[in-house]
Amino acid sequence: MTVPSTQARVALVTGGSGGIGRAVVERLAREGYHLGVHYSANKATADEIVESITAAGGHAIAVGGDVADEVAMAAAFDSVEEAFGGIDVLVHTAGIMRLQPIADLDLSELDAVHRTNIRGTFVVDQLAARRLRAGGAIVNFSTSVVGLQFPGYGAYVASKGAVEALTLVLARELRGRDVTVNAVAPGPTATPLFLDGKDEAAIEKLAAQPPLERLGRPEDIAHLTAFLVGPDGRWVNGQNIRDNGGII
Repeated sequence: MTVPSTQARVALVTGGSGGIGRAVVERLAREGYHLGVHYSANKATADEIVESITAAGGHAIAVGGDVADEVAMAAAFDSVEEAFGGIDVLVHTAGIMRLQPIADLDLSELDAVHRTNIRGTFVVDQLAARRLRAGGAIVNFSTSVVGLQFPGYGAYVASKGAVEALTLVLARELRGRDVTVNAVAPGPTATPLFLDGKDEAAIEKLAAQPPLERLGRPEDIAHLTAFLVGPDGRWVNGQNIRDNGGII
């Protein structure tokens, strides 16, 4: 692939093949970013997104890998750098969720959640901290349930609480690098990850909670993310932002 002769910013979006990640990819593509669209298992969807972006005149490649595997993710970063000449932005949306009361959760499920959500965040943040160019931005993803504390979300909330803490530490460790580090914590958002396993009554109850009386849309979360990684968000740093329509 020919490296474009442009000063466009380059972003790697983990989990870019679905849900919020896809909405972020599509929003950044419209703003002219060159994109690494990361997938874990859904290569066909990532390839379709890349094809759509390139057909519209944009620049994107698909990169795969387990976010908790430092070798695989280093290769993903390498691929983006080789295609576009560097990386300015990491948006880390990839994650998994297991819902079960703490008393009932199989510890193997806890280990899986923590491997992807905690170790995975640490791996990609570490790579980004080493590689992002000055003027760059890292956006991790947490959840508003850290504050809402819904029953059944213990393992997920524990992992995302760790993501928030890691975000704040990394923002301070990158002093002098001109790289911002923030976390976005969506509320109930209409994505496959959120809707899976919920009946209509549960979805309606959650949709009624915000004063705006609806579920979030992936595009709502993409708007905030684009702000944080763009020029207007440069003074926002070391923050965990609840993006949930006013629930808390």
